[in-house]
Amino acid sequence: MLDGTKLIAAGIADEMDAWEIVKQGVAKKQIPFASVMTVPATGSEMNGAAVISRDETQEKYGFSGSYPQFSILDPEVTYSLSEYQIACGLADAYTHVLEQYMTTPGQSRLMDRWAEGILLSIKEIAPAIKENPKDYDLMADYMLAATLALNDFIRMGITQDWATHQIGHELTALHGVTHGHSLAIVMPGTLRVLKEQKKEKLLQYGERIFGITQGTEVTRVNKAIEMTEQFYRSLGLTTRLSEVGIGKNTIETIATRFNERGAAFGEKGNVTGDVTREILLSCL
Repeated sequence: MLDGTKLIAAGIADEMDAWEIVKQGVAKKQIPFASVMTVPATGSEMNGAAVISRDETQEKYGFSGSYPQFSILDPEVTYSLSEYQIACGLADAYTHVLEQYMTTPGQSRLMDRWAEGILLSIKEIAPAIKENPKDYDLMADYMLAATLALNDFIRMGITQDWATHQIGHELTALHGVTHGHSLAIVMPGTLRVLKEQKKEKLLQYGERIFGITQGTEVTRVNKAIEMTEQFYRSLGLTTRLSEVGIGKNTIETIATRFNERGAAFGEKGNVTGDVTREILLSCL
């Protein structure tokens, strides 16, 4: 995995315990490294981020460092991926865009349109990929969408969220839920709980991505959230905690962890452990 390579590159350069590098949040030194992408999803081939899990402590954290010196993206490599892996990759890329797009309205017309172009492209190619996962052009679009979703381009000059990712990391750390799948579960819940805060962007998103133009603002906001959950399900992923055997005990564990860490996620820094509890309860 590329994120593991980034940690190895840091460990070799810094000669310190690998987990300490993760915990400090930044790799101060790394040896040069390159990548050949095999599972398009995280955009790690064109960003400096990495996320690492530690089974012994059931923790998962990210750190920042260097970009790969170069990356090779060959769509034919994706032909061996399972339907589930592709679904998780598409969900991951789609959610990466939402984490940067679904924040403060009116910051940048260009960033909004760029983000919407990626969302529309993923939404368009997803059902076609299900029908023909060995179509070179479709898989090329899939790979490029995953890269563009998290290569720093669409977040220039805008606020970002990332609460869904932080919560999803905990589901992976505690239960081994595949990353993209965890996002498909959590993102609709984040939107449900924060829908008033994100109302203007939800209205714009609903109209531009799903063509929702009829009804009151409340109706359109709720419809946009419903359509987002339906999209994740159309990939073949479940979107509820109960469907993966996770219940209230885990919700309390995550809420407690976040409160103990002083968590303040989201574009307004208001997603605390208590808000996380609300989000996860809405995902049951």
